[in-house]
Amino acid sequence: MAERKKARRRAGRTGRSQDLVAVDIGNSDIVVGRFHGERLAGFWRLSSGRMTADEAALMLGYVLGRAEGVAPDGAVLCSVVPSLTPAWTDALRRVTGRVPVEVSPDTAKSLKIRYHDPTAVGADRIANAVAARALHGTPAIVVDLGTATTFDCVGKDGAYLGGAIAPGVGTSAEELFRRAARVPRVELRPPRRALGRTTEESLRAGVLWGAAGLVDALVRRLVKEMKGRPHVIATGGWARIVTPECETVHTVDEGLTLKGMKILWEECT
Repeated sequence: MAERKKARRRAGRTGRSQDLVAVDIGNSDIVVGRFHGERLAGFWRLSSGRMTADEAALMLGYVLGRAEGVAPDGAVLCSVVPSLTPAWTDALRRVTGRVPVEVSPDTAKSLKIRYHDPTAVGADRIANAVAARALHGTPAIVVDLGTATTFDCVGKDGAYLGGAIAPGVGTSAEELFRRAARVPRVELRPPRRALGRTTEESLRAGVLWGAAGLVDALVRRLVKEMKGRPHVIATGGWARIVTPECETVHTVDEGLTLKGMKILWEECT
């Protein structure tokens, strides 16, 4: 692929594999990933919250565990929380010595966006579409199970078509626990049966199988409106818990957003 050839050319100029930091800022989590060449060496989930550039830089140094005197070659930032973007931009600049590439419709020049307002598409959805197209082929549907459950459709021609947005698994559960006085907070793990005989069993069945049913119902409707047979990829913090209960998901890739960010970084450098 063109992206891979471009990365190999850059590695040849430096004499070693490119080392990249990717930071994906979401409403609930901040995911920090480290790439060694083509390989996603690891990623870490942090709680989203306000912090200064100094604090963000210290956090990056801790989670990356970078060797003394060896800084990453570059960084890419994907943010859907504008208030957190400046501090992390500054922190990444300090760690790498370069201003990070920020994912947006402007930086995703290779992705045709058919939304009425391309600027309204979240940066994470752009990264997901780019990764799905490059790594899994088209047509494709990405189901991102995070604070919201988003469905992003990539057409056979590789264009971003749009999709759907639903409340996230954890978001829905937290709101239920908050509003219902007699509903206890429970650990959300796969239920044994739909017909619960305790409140805890009933909650697990309703929340997790309800989320799986939502995914399947929306995927089936989206497939009817798309051409071809879309490959369905799931990602996000809830993917490993919900998707085993789904019938329409073909692949789970928890690093999909980070991989899309890396591809966009390669296109921009």
